Amino acid sequence: MSGTKPPRQEFSDSDPEDTSEELTNVVCLESDLKDGQMMEVEVGRHTVLLARSEGKYSAMGNQCTHYGAPLSKGVISGNTVRCPWHGACFNVHTGDLEEYPGMDGLPCHKVKIQNSKVYVSINKKTLRQQKRIKSMGAAVPGVDHTILLLGGGAASLICAEVLRQEYFGGRIIMVTSDELLPYDKTRLSKVMNVESDTILLRRMEFYQKYDIEVWLRKEALSVDTDKKTVTFDDSSVQSYDQLLISTGCRAKGLNVPGMKLDNVKMLETPEDARQIHAACLGCNVVLVGTSFVGMEIASYLIDKASSITVIGSSELPYQNTLGREIGRATMMMLSEKNVKFHMNDIVTEIKGVDGKVKEVVLKSGKVIPADVLIVGIGVKPNSEFLRGSKIQMDSRNFVTVDKYMRTNVPGVFCGGDLATFPLAMAKNQLVNIGHWQMAQAHGRIAALNMLDKQSELSSVPFYWTVLLGTTIRYAGYGEGYTEIVLKGKLEDKKFLAFYIKDNEVIAAAGLNYDPGVSAVAERLLTGKVITKEEAESDDLSWLQLS
Repeated sequence: MSGTKPPRQEFSDSDPEDTSEELTNVVCLESDLKDGQMMEVEVGRHTVLLARSEGKYSAMGNQCTHYGAPLSKGVISGNTVRCPWHGACFNVHTGDLEEYPGMDGLPCHKVKIQNSKVYVSINKKTLRQQKRIKSMGAAVPGVDHTILLLGGGAASLICAEVLRQEYFGGRIIMVTSDELLPYDKTRLSKVMNVESDTILLRRMEFYQKYDIEVWLRKEALSVDTDKKTVTFDDSSVQSYDQLLISTGCRAKGLNVPGMKLDNVKMLETPEDARQIHAACLGCNVVLVGTSFVGMEIASYLIDKASSITVIGSSELPYQNTLGREIGRATMMMLSEKNVKFHMNDIVTEIKGVDGKVKEVVLKSGKVIPADVLIVGIGVKPNSEFLRGSKIQMDSRNFVTVDKYMRTNVPGVFCGGDLATFPLAMAKNQLVNIGHWQMAQAHGRIAALNMLDKQSELSSVPFYWTVLLGTTIRYAGYGEGYTEIVLKGKLEDKKFLAFYIKDNEVIAAAGLNYDPGVSAVAERLLTGKVITKEEAESDDLSWLQLS
């Protein structure tokens, strides 16, 4: 990876061979860009990413197809550019998506070298196109093969899309208990008054165009892997040739008296998010749980609720994931906004008046007034319908798969939050990771292996959480880390934390330190060890910091 990025260049003279269908600009001199470098250039007031890899120049859209981050501020490694915000990867020569959470490729533009000048041409018809859906097929008459996808989340959607991208011509059926087409669930705790329509990942026309059947409000009750059938809650039975199970997890409730009172809320759907938003306006809110989602909800409600009190069973938020230092900094950031914390404590009873929450009783004896109680204490797998089947589950009822996303039953795959899978970067340790990007990667690997295009899961986990308008990014798998090497200062709200185990970096978390976390993800993906010594060094050129 190159640690140098040339400054953005602007040239005004245009190509003498310019045609009316194209905008063409000289964007730089051939000598301005070395191999393994990229920069943002302008063509007719439109920003373009210009990259040079293996001696070849290429130009494509500069906005990540996920949330629009400027890719020129990301990381280039070989033929891949990685987004600085959420780690999506694109091939610099084709613009094709190579890693999620983005879903679409980038538009590509013509590059020409003439008289030591680099010319980039944009087709005027596609001028405003910021993303490109990969070429896909549809159902082919006479192909009698059904792939059934249980669950309407990221894994199922990507599996369906990759099957059609690979020109699978059989029947694809996606079945979900949700009332909505697949949507961006990561938004729910960040923008809680969200309109469902604005977070749909694809519109109905997309599914119709590519012959992807979507059955809503329908839940699987049992699977018979001998007969290759699934029975649903409306008594219907659907046969399959291959099956993907990606029914995910649901929020875990508190096992205490009063859990069924009104205004006890859990976040699972856009409707839940809107209800929480409305119920909390001007009210006393108590939030149980200090996970990423819990902290995001607390952050979101700061200027909306009358008071916010957080109950946590550990000493600090994120203690087991991001560590004590970042947990303490998070607590400080929220405390400055008058969020109160009761840590090392648990709820023993929820008391109500007229059927509504009135106060929350803690084990310590404290009693907290509450108009709304939000419970975010973790999840449990939606796997009850698999009991009695031959599909193997672990002790916590998650489904065990191999690196091809295959279960122990031939033709049956599992992905997303429900799967326990071998993580390549952690020496194939079996893990369960409820990250959006990992679920998407699972869907892709499952689809390819369904088609006998052998592909192993190699993705590096990438996660982000939003607090008070700033984003903490995280890459890797930090379980079992023994120390943290910190760059920057937590109190300055600008830092990069390296998580160390056996003198190697196994994960990183960063705030306002882009594209540091993406650079770590890229190194972890290549398998090139980041030593503790390298993390401690003052030379951070490999991070490609802006």
